[in-house]
Formats: sequence, structure tokens, C-alpha cells
Amino acid sequence: MVNKISRDAPLSEITLRRYEKPYQSTKREMVRKLCLSIGLLQPGDSRDVIVDIFQVLIKNKRKKVWLNSEEIRTEVIATRTQNKIPLIGVAPSNIRRQIKRLRDIMLVENINNNYRIKEFEDLSIIFEKQIKGFYLTNILERVEDYFREIK
Repeated sequence: MVNKISRDAPLSEITLRRYEKPYQSTKREMVRKLCLSIGLLQPGDSRDVIVDIFQVLIKNKRKKVWLNSEEIRTEVIATRTQNKIPLIGVAPSNIRRQIKRLRDIMLVENINNNYRIKEFEDLSIIFEKQIKGFYLTNILERVEDYFREIK
């Protein structure tokens, strides 16, 4: 009989990277670096539609507008076309998958299939309360549990 190793599925995870301070960058480049910084995008990844999705939600946060996934997709296509970026990753299923990734990290919320930046709040406050204060704290506490248990 062969022993099978079970796959360990994390309850939650976050990737953090440190980049240079955001000096004189375009809005898209700053959103891209933020996505890279929190693991929503991998370095060198050309599939960066999540940057445009996040940017659309940030833009509409100021106007306090809820968007469904098709409205987000339409704005992403317009943004990518305007900036001469290939329309890669704009399939409806991928747009919904990327929105879910933003929801999983607690940056975006969904009510009745409409999305917004969580409570139209400033991103720095969301980071402080949700990611740093809750998400990251829980992960760190569990890692500390393992350090304490291994003697």
C-alpha cells in the first residue's frame, strides 16, 4: 500500500512584497505595484487584468457607484483599449474570478451581485483595519502557534 500525502490547503494566505516608494508613477502603475505588493499579481506577469479591475473599482469608489461584473468588464475593456493594452483576460468568467480574489483579501464587497471597494472606504483604512488588523493578525497568530508547539 502506498501512503498518500494529503494536500494541505491553507485557510488563508497573503503574499507581501516591498517595492520602492511610489514616486511620480502613473495611477495604473501605482495600482499595479499595490497588486504586486499584496500578491494579487506576480512579478513579470503579463496577465494583469486585475490591475484594471481594481482601478475601475477605485475610480467608482469616489463617485460611490456600485458596479456589476459586466459593467466592470465594460470599463476594463475601455480602459485597456484607451491605453493600448491587449484585451487579454477580459472574458466574463475571468473578470468574476479576479473580483473574487479582491473580495477574498477583503478589499471589495458584494451585495446583490454588485461590487464596490469595501464601504467606499479609503484603501489605507481598509488595509489598516481589514488586512493588517484582522487578516494578517490571524495568519501571524497561527504561525506563532506552530512555532510554540514545535519544541
